[in-house]
Amino acid sequence: MFNVTREQIDSARPINPLPYDVVALVLQGGGALGAYQAGVYEGLHEAGIRPNWLAGISIGALNAAIIAGSPEDERVARLREFWETICATPVEWPAGEGLAGALPFAFDFNSLHNTLAAMRALFQGQPGFFRPRFPSPLWSPFSGDASTSFYDTAPLQRTLEQLVDFDRLNSGEVRVSVGAVNVRTGNLTYFDTAERRLGPKHFMASGALPPGFPAVEIDSEHYWDGGVVSNTPLSRVLSGDGKDTLTFQIDLWSARGRVPHDMMEVSSRQKDIQYSSRTRAVTDQALRMQEMRQALQRTIDRLPDAARNDPEMRAIAELARHRSHNIIHLIYQSKLHEGHSKDYEFGPKAMRAHWQSGRDDIRRTLADGRRLEPPPSELGIVTHDIHRRD
Repeated sequence: MFNVTREQIDSARPINPLPYDVVALVLQGGGALGAYQAGVYEGLHEAGIRPNWLAGISIGALNAAIIAGSPEDERVARLREFWETICATPVEWPAGEGLAGALPFAFDFNSLHNTLAAMRALFQGQPGFFRPRFPSPLWSPFSGDASTSFYDTAPLQRTLEQLVDFDRLNSGEVRVSVGAVNVRTGNLTYFDTAERRLGPKHFMASGALPPGFPAVEIDSEHYWDGGVVSNTPLSRVLSGDGKDTLTFQIDLWSARGRVPHDMMEVSSRQKDIQYSSRTRAVTDQALRMQEMRQALQRTIDRLPDAARNDPEMRAIAELARHRSHNIIHLIYQSKLHEGHSKDYEFGPKAMRAHWQSGRDDIRRTLADGRRLEPPPSELGIVTHDIHRRD
């Protein structure tokens, strides 16, 4: 079980005031790896940091729903209940470390644990999350979801309805944005509490990865997992209302990695690249926009007072106003025993290890208080990445 007690959670530091209008938590998609994000949130919570904007894709959207739809002092406990529920197994694998030490040959029990968890998820589904369809959609005589997806996600809807207070989620206390892809148009759409009321279907749509999960119908349109188009909603936050923003971006796939040595590593590396975020491209674009705003402001400063007081010019000046963006970027680091199935290895042991990794990484990040400081005015945007090596 987790080694953090409820008393430790309740004794989290008071809310930490930060010099930003918005504190955003950006959560990437990545299936079972999403427990890493829950660990990160626990570390933020114990540090007194309370995000007021949650943006998620796929499993990141589900984590966002649990956080925003829970009372502040119950968020970590609800996240734990969610992950313990969807990673539950009928029978725990017998003690691995002691048995491994007794064997006369080396044996990778971590890899075996994960492989069995992945196989179980494929053939049995996961409680509170999804269950396999019978008959298989490949031989189904029916149309609709039964013939277009391998799993039924009705259990997930019940889990969300049980753990998420959707009145609280839509109260405006925390803004929530989740991305999904319109199956008909192929366009990425964001469901946002700043624009509409969100319910279980919106979060299920964000995580409806084909062909495993069925498309979700909302307002006569059908939606798939947002990761089909873009797996990280960072651009949604950076293109917000022009407010000074501190963003914690929590990624589950790393764009960086070694050259594969066998076909299994090829499959794993392909997933990493396909679903990793394009943070540098997004931040480069934000930097260019900042430079344009600065140039526009210098031009406005040269205008006579009468011109600067013109209503249209005042509107332009507001667009050119300085914005600060501080992005703290954490990326889950895959373990050597994890393979291409790491995103559907829902075993409790792997889940708890992911959670612990997230908590350790955010604690290490926050240990350097300078990372929370706004960027210099001449830059306007800065990115901190504890895992980047260049």
